[in-house]
Formats: sequence, C-alpha cells, structure tokens
Amino acid sequence: MSTAADFSPASASLPAWRNPAAWAKAADIVAVLIALSLPWSTSLVGIFGAVFVVVVAPTLDLRSFLQSLQRPIAALPIALFVLAVVGMLWSDAPWGARTYAVSPTAKLLVLPFLFYHFERSTRGMWVFTAFLISCTLLVVMSWLVFLQPSLSLKPPVDAERGIFVKNYIDQSQEFTLCAVALAYPIVTLLRAKKFALAGLLIAIALSFFVNMAFVVVSRTALVTVPVMFAVFAFLHLRWRSILIIVGAAAVLAAVAWQASPQLRWTAETFSRDYRLYKQQNRATSIGLRLEYWRKSLGFIADAPLIGHGTGSTRGLFAQVATSRGPLEEPPPATSDVVGNPHNQTLNVAVQWGIVGVVILYAIWFWHLRLFRGEGLVNWIGLLVVVQNVFTSLFNSHIFDFHEGWMYVLGVGVAGGMVLKAKSGGAAAKPVSSVTP
Repeated sequence: MSTAADFSPASASLPAWRNPAAWAKAADIVAVLIALSLPWSTSLVGIFGAVFVVVVAPTLDLRSFLQSLQRPIAALPIALFVLAVVGMLWSDAPWGARTYAVSPTAKLLVLPFLFYHFERSTRGMWVFTAFLISCTLLVVMSWLVFLQPSLSLKPPVDAERGIFVKNYIDQSQEFTLCAVALAYPIVTLLRAKKFALAGLLIAIALSFFVNMAFVVVSRTALVTVPVMFAVFAFLHLRWRSILIIVGAAAVLAAVAWQASPQLRWTAETFSRDYRLYKQQNRATSIGLRLEYWRKSLGFIADAPLIGHGTGSTRGLFAQVATSRGPLEEPPPATSDVVGNPHNQTLNVAVQWGIVGVVILYAIWFWHLRLFRGEGLVNWIGLLVVVQNVFTSLFNSHIFDFHEGWMYVLGVGVAGGMVLKAKSGGAAAKPVSSVTP
C-alpha cells in the first residue's frame, strides 16, 4: 500500500528540507489550514493555496504527475484556464481587465496537485473535519453577532443579520454544504446503532439549519437545499424512509415558516422583486439577474463560437446600458453595468462562446462521474459538485473566490481519496527516496 508516508528508510535520515515524507506531511497540514481559514478569510486561503503547491512540488514524481494530468478530471480545469489566457487575444477589453478576468480560473490549477497528493495521502479526512469544525465555530459566532452586532467586522446592516465576516451568501453556502453532507454519516451511525455520535452530528446539522432559518439565509440556498436532499434520498434511502423524512421535513418546514419572520421575508422577496422589476424597472436582486441574463443571451448570439474574449463582459454591458436620468432614484435595472452576469454558463459563454461552455460542462460531468461510488468520501465529493452546478444557475460559483475554493478543495481532496480507493490503496508510485 503506497501512501504519502511510505517513503524508503533512507529518506528518514535526510534533512527535513530534502525529505519527501516531511514535505508530504506539510502539504496535509497546509490543506487543513486552507479548510480552517476558508469560512473566515480570503487572503489566507489564497496564501495557503499557493503554499500548498510549493510544498507538494518536492514530493512529485514527474512521470506519474504528468500521467495524472492526462485524466479528464485534471486536464479539463487546466483547459479552461488556458482558454481564458488565449481568450485575451481576441478581447477588446483593456489589458488590465483581461488579466483580471483570468485570475478566477487560476484556482483550478490547484486541482491536479490536490488529486495527486491525496491519491497518496492518508489524511484527507482531516481536511473535511477541519472545515466542519471551522463552520461550526462560525455558527456560534453568527449567533453572537446577531445578539451583539458590535462584535462584527462588517457594517452594521450586515452585523444585524449575524454576519461576522464575508457575506450571507458565502455563509449560507458553507452551512448548507455541511448540514446536508452530515446526512450520510448520521444515517450510517443510526443504522449501526451508534446513537450518541449520531445525536452529536444531528445537533450540529440542526445548528446550521436553525441559524439559516432564524438569522439569515440566501435565496440560492433555499432553492438548492431541497435539490441536495433529493439527491441524497435518491441515492441512499429506501422509499419508505424517503416518505417518512419528507413528511418530517414538511412539518419542520411549516414550523420554521410560522416561527421565523426572517425566513418568510426571504421567500416573499422572490415575488416582490420580480413584480418591482417588471412593473417599474427597479434594480431588485431578481430583476437585475433577469436583466443580466437577457442581455447576455444577446451578446452570445453576436459571437457564439469563441465569444467576445476574456474580460469583455463589463464593456459589453456598458455599451447596452440605458442612461440614467438625473433625478432617478433608485436607478433602473436596465442602467446597471456589471462584469458578471450571475450565471456560470452565461459568464463563460459571453467570453469564450460554445467552446468554453463545452469545457465547463465537461468539467462538471467528469467530476460527477468521479464520485459514482458508495461511501462518505464519494458523497462529499458528489455533494460539492451538485451544489456548485445548481448554485451556478444564479451565480458564477466556480469563478467566485469563496465558492470556487470550496469546489477546488472539496473535489480535489475527495477526488484524490476516491482515486486511491479505486486503485486498491496502491496509488501511482510516489517519490520513494532522495539520494543523499
């Protein structure tokens, strides 16, 4: 069985800086640090992401690593980055905008290193445990900020909604992923009659849902939670269990609906925002999204094959924006100019056309295909991809920093662990020794 720790005895006598086993352990620790910092910081995640690549490099067997890049799960993310770089050539945007638009795809380059490393490491579950612990601590902090807004690092309007750092969309994405991911180990523990540990995980899962119900939740999370639970039920439950859970969920949802004004307000904004947009051209959340999507379809029709080039989106929106009257308050939806149409497919298609969309969908397909098996790791990986696919209907969640790193870290770590299991624990040959 080959793991990151299975290096030759000769390597143990080497200085730490020349010892592949020491570098491999360091890579595990850095991955854990990424997971711990993801709910709290953007700069730390970016720093640790770069450090991870650096510390993995000394453990690479070049031939094995290059062979691993030929797999679609690794080659396709690289292809999307390359397309973004090449797409700068036919863009009319300023060069600053072109280079800035490449950066959201750069995080995808970390995926091949995560696959390679965790195909050999025995510590992948450390990463997921660290993320769960970090998000659980954030739940506690969210309640503290909700009760005492002065503790928040955000402006008062966000502090009153229980946001300590970042924003309610990122927070909802984290809480949703953790809460639904816990469904698999909870069911497994209940079947094994390990009720104490199952009860602890149920309490943690409920803490995420209670926070979203009574403090703050994004509308994207409201839409995707039922989808994610439906995927779990379809894959892992019998029909009788599904009916019982659906009934219990309906009762809990009804209780939450009656008890939580915040939940009712969030749901009611769907129809309110749409009505204000259609009747008054108001720049509501839903209205702006519909406006972005309508205009983006026109941009795609003008350059369907390879798009308008990297970084072209904002300039295209500026060209078709209606002028705003001097006394108009708030501004009309048709006057808004953005560099992100709030839909992953449209974001890719505007810049790189059908070619880009084919690569994007191929990434999702091959990553979904990777997690077809049974077990907790397959469930986590599948859930990360499913969440990203469905939330990308309303946002550009591969390109967004926070959600994009959730995807890269979740798919990369789980994917490496699954590849290791599929090879019977005998991953491709690691660097076994370094000659003194």
